[in-house]
Amino acid sequence: QVQLVESGGGLVQAGESLTLSCAVSGSLSSFGAMTWHRQAAGKQRELVAGINTGGPTTYADSVKGRFTISRNNAKRTVTLQMNSLKPEDTGVYYCAASHNRIVGSAWYGPYGYWGQGTQVTVSS
Repeated sequence: QVQLVESGGGLVQAGESLTLSCAVSGSLSSFGAMTWHRQAAGKQRELVAGINTGGPTTYADSVKGRFTISRNNAKRTVTLQMNSLKPEDTGVYYCAASHNRIVGSAWYGPYGYWGQGTQVTVSS
């Protein structure tokens, strides 16, 4: 059974950085697309970033230029580097996976595999 386990969340001040990691228990190379989503209190979950096998990526407009998603199939990890954090980046961040490569509107889901989430809090 495949498991996705996020780590790296925490409390930081605005302008600081955090690095989130998603560890995949199975073969990461079996997943065509890996993504990060977040959900703020009282709001719907939203796509933050996604990466296909081979590297094509997508980002929410709100994080472009500040966040970077990467994947290491050999280490079975997906990383979200978050710089210049803002209070509006606060939320629970989830890793999600699809066996298929994704393009266009399909980045918004659905996804068959989800992690349990890690909390990110950015204070002003």
